[in-house]
Amino acid sequence: MFGEHELKTQFIRVGDKKIHLLEESEGLVRYRRDNVERILKNNGEKLRVLPAPATGYGVKLLMVRFKESLVVPPHDSITGFIEAPVEVDVKIGGLVVDHFILGREKYALYGTLEAGVICRYHVGSFYPEEPESIGIAKLIVSNPTPEWKALERVVIPIWKTPMYYESSRAYYPLLIVTIRDNVPYVSNTGKPPKDGLNAVGEGLSLPNFLMRW
Repeated sequence: MFGEHELKTQFIRVGDKKIHLLEESEGLVRYRRDNVERILKNNGEKLRVLPAPATGYGVKLLMVRFKESLVVPPHDSITGFIEAPVEVDVKIGGLVVDHFILGREKYALYGTLEAGVICRYHVGSFYPEEPESIGIAKLIVSNPTPEWKALERVVIPIWKTPMYYESSRAYYPLLIVTIRDNVPYVSNTGKPPKDGLNAVGEGLSLPNFLMRW
């Protein structure tokens, strides 16, 4: 799925999508995906199928609502994983020849009608181990306060975030949520959630996001 593919006749399945490569005459390869078609000249370079953040129509935040609230003891933390939607870039060299969304596309308003922002939206569970999903984010929820804290959702900065991948899965960078004074601070660290992953983009952190609502 993710990674490099030779420009030869083959099917490449990516989630619920299927890419069809068909060799034609004189070193030309026809690329098809749904109603998208491209003619690629084969010079020996490989096609790359890469994960991209779920920015959709250009949103900068991803809101994941937990099916079960997380409850963290005082001066303690929880580490686990959440499912997260991803998109796909198909590249040859530095050129994006196709871009598509996996699964259903949902959006929600975060905040008030007057001052809120539109986010990509997903509902999922919190897992102690990696779930069998295409898109995954590792999450550390820290409670440095002397009181118990609950977290029902997390709002993640994703605009221009790096991504990481292995053949069958895509990963957002490690996320750290720190709950202070009932306000969660979300840090997209830019760092890989585990060793051995391939990177897309530079592993730089994004500005912390304050979940005011």
